[in-house]
Amino acid sequence: MSRMFGTDGVRGIANNELTAQMAYDLGRAGAFVLTEGTHKPKILVAKDTRISGDMLESALVAGILSVGAEAVCLGVIPTPAIAYLNREYGADAGVMISASHNPVEYNGIKFFDNKGYKLSDDLEDQIQSVIESGFEGVPSPIGVHLGKKRKETGAIGDYIDFAKSTIGTNLKGLKVALDCANGACYEAGVKAFRDLGAEVYVINDNPDGTNINENCGSTHPEELMEYVVKKKCDCGFAFDGDADRCLAVDEKGTLIDGDHILTMCAKDLKDSGRLKDNTLVVTVMSNLGLKIACEREGINLEVTKVGDRYVLENMVNNGYIIGGEQSGHVIFLDHNSTGDGLVTALQVASIVKKSGKTLSSLAGIMKALPQVLANAKVPNNMKDIHEKDEEIINEIKKIEESLHGVGRVLIRPSGTEPLVRVMLEGENQEEIDKMAHNLAKLIETKANR
Repeated sequence: MSRMFGTDGVRGIANNELTAQMAYDLGRAGAFVLTEGTHKPKILVAKDTRISGDMLESALVAGILSVGAEAVCLGVIPTPAIAYLNREYGADAGVMISASHNPVEYNGIKFFDNKGYKLSDDLEDQIQSVIESGFEGVPSPIGVHLGKKRKETGAIGDYIDFAKSTIGTNLKGLKVALDCANGACYEAGVKAFRDLGAEVYVINDNPDGTNINENCGSTHPEELMEYVVKKKCDCGFAFDGDADRCLAVDEKGTLIDGDHILTMCAKDLKDSGRLKDNTLVVTVMSNLGLKIACEREGINLEVTKVGDRYVLENMVNNGYIIGGEQSGHVIFLDHNSTGDGLVTALQVASIVKKSGKTLSSLAGIMKALPQVLANAKVPNNMKDIHEKDEEIINEIKKIEESLHGVGRVLIRPSGTEPLVRVMLEGENQEEIDKMAHNLAKLIETKANR
């Protein structure tokens, strides 16, 4: 069997690739691996709003109960709530049923350990190994030793209280628009902002099981960008389906991406003396404009591979408190152990409130350089050709010299497809667009000879 777990849990088309049987197997194996030796282990289970959540939750819970563990069902709450509540409730593990920003036909199963961290590759491999072994050595208790399921109706309230506690101010006087993506934050996001005194306007907060992420949320923020201007709001926030990421919109209707949010929040932390070693953690995909802005503000950068797990790993190892990705996946490690869209939105709103400035002027701390992405189709065994072929190496060098230090070339092999992604940044959009596509064409031609 190929590896079940991807970069963010097990994902697939629900009832086709991700079946009820697979959910049962994951529940049974996950409960066994994550709670081995624990007396009557407790596992939290939550989901987003997609229609397949009920089916997968039922199967997953059955698997958990079959090894004698207790399943605590939290209902529809954001992914970061599971990470927080694992610690708060003293749970042995937590599971989120969600496919994040993906369309409704997809779903996923993601495990968290008792400290609220996503699982290591080793633990995921152990879970898969148990399934592949036919559950060899896994107990099947009977009678009073079977597990019990219970519902925790206070979970959403506990998470909202936590999210509100992460800022030291109320939001009275702020007009805020929220796009809840018809997803897991449709209740928590609205209540948190209203509790803090903001005047809240909401779109896409009526999930029906089929409309999650449908032309809305952080992957389609166009409606929110118009809505913020129409309602004369100070700012807007767009969540994805499971609310572990968030993008902002300023009062002019301009989209504020994760790079701007990270720069803004890092500066606020530095100004208040809370930014550990004056350091922000980002990935290689962050815009060069972020680097330029951070150099100007005296903020150091740690740069990791693409993926929030690498950002988190660096933060944990070095004690840094803020890091994230351009996509709006922002981790405030002194608050939560994973990206938290609601916490991110509240942090940005609190900076707007405390500073008395507009979001557009705050986001102006960073000027994004134009970015162009071009794909080159290459055989899997030729994904490193840009590191070996002299003509390609010389062409990259030539491009970088022509950018005069205000731009760069980044080549990243795809982990899942026979592709190499060519990314260029520079000051002239038209110029870098031409260079990126010419370079991608050169790589594709030489790799397929």
